[in-house]
Amino acid sequence: MAFLDFKNVRIAGISAGVPKHRVCNLDIKDISADYDAATFVETTGVLERRVNEQLTTSDLCVPAAESLLADLGWDKSEVEGLIFVSQTTDYYLPATACIVQNRLGLSKECYAEDIVLGCSGWVYGLSSLVALMAHGGIKKALLMVGDAKRRVRLNDPLFGFAGTVTALEYQENAPGFRFHFGTDGSGFDAIIIPDGGSRNQVTTDSFKEEVIDGRVYNRLETRMKGMDVFSFGIMTAPESIKKLSGYFGFDYQDADYLVLHQANLKMNDMIVRRLKINPEKVPSCMCHFGNTSSASIPLTIVTQLKGKVETKLTKFICCGFGVGLSWGSVAFESDHMVISDLVEVESDGADKKYVV
Repeated sequence: MAFLDFKNVRIAGISAGVPKHRVCNLDIKDISADYDAATFVETTGVLERRVNEQLTTSDLCVPAAESLLADLGWDKSEVEGLIFVSQTTDYYLPATACIVQNRLGLSKECYAEDIVLGCSGWVYGLSSLVALMAHGGIKKALLMVGDAKRRVRLNDPLFGFAGTVTALEYQENAPGFRFHFGTDGSGFDAIIIPDGGSRNQVTTDSFKEEVIDGRVYNRLETRMKGMDVFSFGIMTAPESIKKLSGYFGFDYQDADYLVLHQANLKMNDMIVRRLKINPEKVPSCMCHFGNTSSASIPLTIVTQLKGKVETKLTKFICCGFGVGLSWGSVAFESDHMVISDLVEVESDGADKKYVV
């Protein structure tokens, strides 16, 4: 069973970057074959999103990292590890983590790697980086997670762009993190971009449009089996959280906050009801940012919990679930965690030497 327990590492701070440009779903005509705009907003909970076709995920993560490092008072030479989690890397290769190491001016001795994951990515990335740090080999590190310039149309009413940064610090006797993970690859095609990888390489047919569930797609754009994903989410997330608390012997009801992947309002409401947890403990940011994939958990913490958790011990449970199909839950405590102001990025943030 995929239960993991790591101690001696804490979250020192979290930041997030989003495009400054807002798109209101009420302004989109023909928003769905099944709903008008107002009904779509009521059902999904997504009123507006942040998008900018010029920005990549790293363009959002880099200024968020600069802000967080300044707020923490960390010298960049102290950062010894960097993991970048995204489905929308800058290039097929090299790893975006290598590019970000240079853009931020981190040490050339910095450990840097990419992880390609979707909605469960923050929890998976967190476990990977915490595991590297738990014995003190790496003292300070950054977890960058998000998606932008994704392969969906910019007027897709559900998805928004965001990049987040979680700063981790080795600290002896810190209570650490407890994880539960799961994977069901039989549902690999529930959320998929059919072409563009080694299995189905890009051809002229990849750009041909087809109508699926009333929406137009080509084979280089994300498509989703909505009801399959909905059923998966409402069953898997509560089960994972219950297994996590049962295995490690704590009551998930005692958490100060349950932070869920921001899939859609109806799905998350059903998860909360299945867990019988107080909705006031479940913050949400999807109204103003949409589904931001792996960024949604830290983005929710930055936008909804700043000013509420920084000066006191706070118990968190977080759960991400989606593409793969993949899911992960984590329980941890924060104490004097720094939360930076949300960074709004106006235009292409990459230096020209990083654009080929």
